[in-house]
Amino acid sequence: MQHELLRGVSCVINAEWLRQLLWFKVVSHSLRARRAELLTAPSWSSQASRSGTAAMGMRASRQIFPNWFCILWLPLLLRAISCSPLPATELLPPAALPSGLSQGQTCVGCVLVVSVIEQLAQWHNSTVKAAMERLCNYIPEKLQGFCYVLAEVYGPHIAELIDREMNADVVCHSLKLCKQDPGQPLCHLYPPPKVGLSAAIWKAKKILKNSKDLKRTVGVPSLCAFPLLADLCERIKYVLRSKLPFEDFDGDKFSTFPTLRGYHWRGRDCDDKNTTVYPGRRPDNWDVKSDSNCNGIWGVDPKDGIPYEEKFCKGADSQGVVLLGDSAGAHFHIPPEWMTVTQMSAKSFANLPMAFTDELDWPQFSEITGFLNSTIGGWTDSLYLRLRRRNRCNHRDLQNISQNGGSSRNLLGLIKSLARNQLLDNPAIVIYATIGNDVCNGNRDTLAHMTTPKEMFSNVMQALRYLDSRLPNSSHVILTGLVDGRFLWDNLHNRYHPLGQLNRDVTYSQLYSFLNCLQVSPCSGWLTANETLRNLTSERAEQLSNVLKEIARTQKFSNFDVFYMDFPLKQTAEEWHKMGGEPWQLIEPVDGFHPSQIAAALGTGITWQKALHEWPQVLGKENPFNDQIEAIFKDQGGH
Repeated sequence: MQHELLRGVSCVINAEWLRQLLWFKVVSHSLRARRAELLTAPSWSSQASRSGTAAMGMRASRQIFPNWFCILWLPLLLRAISCSPLPATELLPPAALPSGLSQGQTCVGCVLVVSVIEQLAQWHNSTVKAAMERLCNYIPEKLQGFCYVLAEVYGPHIAELIDREMNADVVCHSLKLCKQDPGQPLCHLYPPPKVGLSAAIWKAKKILKNSKDLKRTVGVPSLCAFPLLADLCERIKYVLRSKLPFEDFDGDKFSTFPTLRGYHWRGRDCDDKNTTVYPGRRPDNWDVKSDSNCNGIWGVDPKDGIPYEEKFCKGADSQGVVLLGDSAGAHFHIPPEWMTVTQMSAKSFANLPMAFTDELDWPQFSEITGFLNSTIGGWTDSLYLRLRRRNRCNHRDLQNISQNGGSSRNLLGLIKSLARNQLLDNPAIVIYATIGNDVCNGNRDTLAHMTTPKEMFSNVMQALRYLDSRLPNSSHVILTGLVDGRFLWDNLHNRYHPLGQLNRDVTYSQLYSFLNCLQVSPCSGWLTANETLRNLTSERAEQLSNVLKEIARTQKFSNFDVFYMDFPLKQTAEEWHKMGGEPWQLIEPVDGFHPSQIAAALGTGITWQKALHEWPQVLGKENPFNDQIEAIFKDQGGH
């Protein structure tokens, strides 16, 4: 499942002219200081990343990372997941991709940024210029170059128009960052000015028509065209497409680095120089001399000479957990304080670099693979944490193989990043959960672009056959049904979005309408005032869920059994109501689309109880040595 608001910002700061300005204003100073190192560093192609030569290159990258790596990573990431189709959509024929996508996202991003600037000036009773400087100062130093360049190029024009009481829609249309296609409506987030939106835009364009600065922002080469950065760009693009760790010296698909598809997404590697050491494998010689599976348990008990791994983990039904999913499973989240000026500060944006290098996802807090205490509200509870408590030998055996925009169609490509050796590794519990994108798209004829039941059956069966060729025997697969997204409109449409809370002028209904007009809505079928269309979308979602249910009932595989469960939205809402909560709190406040941190944690408990009572064999037995493991090995090496 995708989000368009920040994707729109992405396209604004990913313009070709901005890359060039960033090169001269931000990157070049650091590169000159490291030029000799870069010229002698080896190529970082995807093939070389699996060799010792690549390891040398990666070590060089660590030395220059604080200075400019984020600056380079950010535009490439945003280009991959925002302005151009998601990497997974490259698997689809061109006809399946919506037209004009980046143009609409650029418009959303512009309206968002201008709105925040305007509200900052209002809240702090300052000039617009001071508000832009304040916003740039909030952003971490590694990324401030983007903000300063935007402020330099667009700032004077934004300030002039805001000072003339023109709203964000008018400003962005006059800057040509929002465009009206022939025969299409004039899209806007805010109520039109009294003189009319078209008249206001004409007046604003007349004010700006003699601007020379805006005419110089075309025809500049890409940042990646520079020879010094070409190889690094290719390596980053490879990571974005493959969903494999950027920093993986031994090529075992596990990393010691948290983001860039590192250990936030899959168990932390405990030896990144040895391809035979990684989370989830069966122990090598009972790990007498070293920890081959990274669960923190190794060595020999001096009292009886029995290896600890054999004593505590033999016959313990050790297994890992793997999620195959979309942005809900990856736990897409945009902190509301990023656009709520009454809460905005430098502290609000401290996690911005990490968020971008995790693709605006937070898998470390997610419902299936979360393992860290939440810092984004709510609390963390996950299937992985419960499996680890049930059997301490399961430590670090997790993989979150999800992507923003994941569906049954593009998951066939994503699944190839699974790290599991059928002969050497422990079995796994695989959660297949693409809960919305098979019915969600931003097209005006949204029903025509939904996955059909026949396509769903074919897509899922292909994925399951692939899993059967990769998963160790005695694994399990749980197919999760699609969500009933009518819950979103019913509980949010008349509430104020974070962007509209200061002046009480932007509701979720307005936001949804704006995104639908631009054809960049994450789900035109559910995020709409058209009740008939919402019902038809849910009807198709139920049909696709029934396909999954029938597969679980009738299909057999050699290396795993298959189960089905409905997406537990209704039970989650009931549980939250008992705790005194409101339904809208179960939805991400910024995008108005994804499950919140609270919903994820509550959903874990519901899933666990269902498995415990109906499929206890899936969870395995409780390890009687858990207390001894904890006493001897403490946190088993940490995460």
